Amino acid sequence: MSAGPVTPRGTRVLVSLLALAMVFVAGCGGGSTDEPGGVDISSGDRHLDLVAYAVPKIGFDEIIPAFRDTPEGHDIGFSASYGASGDQSRKVARRVPADVVNFSVEPDITRLVKAGLVDEDWKKQAPNNSTPFGSVVALVVRKGNPKGIRDWDDLLKPGVQVVTPNPGSSGSAKWNLLAPYAAVSNGGRDSQAGLDYVAELVRDHIKVVPKSGREATTAFEQGQGDVLISYENEAIMLDKNNATAGPNSQVEYVIPPQTFKIENPVAVVNTSDDIAGARSFVDFLFTPEAQLIWAEQGFRPVDPAVIEATRDLFPGDIAKLWTIAEVGKVLGEGTAEDNDGKDLTGWKAVDEALFGKKGAITKIYDSGGKQ
Repeated sequence: MSAGPVTPRGTRVLVSLLALAMVFVAGCGGGSTDEPGGVDISSGDRHLDLVAYAVPKIGFDEIIPAFRDTPEGHDIGFSASYGASGDQSRKVARRVPADVVNFSVEPDITRLVKAGLVDEDWKKQAPNNSTPFGSVVALVVRKGNPKGIRDWDDLLKPGVQVVTPNPGSSGSAKWNLLAPYAAVSNGGRDSQAGLDYVAELVRDHIKVVPKSGREATTAFEQGQGDVLISYENEAIMLDKNNATAGPNSQVEYVIPPQTFKIENPVAVVNTSDDIAGARSFVDFLFTPEAQLIWAEQGFRPVDPAVIEATRDLFPGDIAKLWTIAEVGKVLGEGTAEDNDGKDLTGWKAVDEALFGKKGAITKIYDSGGKQ
């Protein structure tokens, strides 16, 4: 599957947004236009450390230079660290230097709230609950889709080998497993059906368990597995790479009829030596200019106008897009007695039921797929 051309209507909106972006940066000097292997982004009178999960590096490689070309960012240099979301979060909790964090899942920021490093109201400090971009769960297959993968049941066909990261270290792995769990269990209403699916997937089909989403992509590129469960943006990147890939390395991707909305939050670390600079950078992530960059790099934007302008960049007919709010509400029902009289919701409910130390999916992984 490849992204089609932008429609005339989308083009008109896109041109308008680009014009707004030009106004936004008007009057800026010629700052760094950093590219991987190009100009260093670290120069500046001020400095910010970005600690993020692995997948959005390709976006930040474009976002950071664009921010440095604005009046707010022209004198700010950056250091950036990327890795498995859970591992990155634990590093910051151990006081690895960080000014801004961007993780795959909310619990990795919650860990920093508990450590006193991120304000409790972090969600209110930026638009869209401090989530500047997202994605959906996709299935990447070999060119021509020789295994006939169209939906989640196809992953359980005899002989199909699946690549997805370890949910103990990777936030993307949680999203990847939530998609079939929600589809099979009707959003958690028949939880056992969803767990039975995950157990069979882990026991009989997942033979490669990388630490991060990016490591999973690399493993698939190297020829391991028949299907890669991944973010749509990773799928788009791999699809674009077909132009230079050898015949045996080419891929395509499928968006299942039921899949999961991925939301990747950002937060300012309150021990930063430059809170103002950190907040300026986070604010920039939500501007039309930055939102267009996210879309061009395969990430779904959150600004309504940019969503409309770039709609054709994200093909796929999604009949049901499950969300963490929906599934969390179901899984949190009846938990009030153990939680100060209020049912758990959102990620708190999902982690408690599925991914925490005693969570059902954690137990499945620990047992190798046995229940």
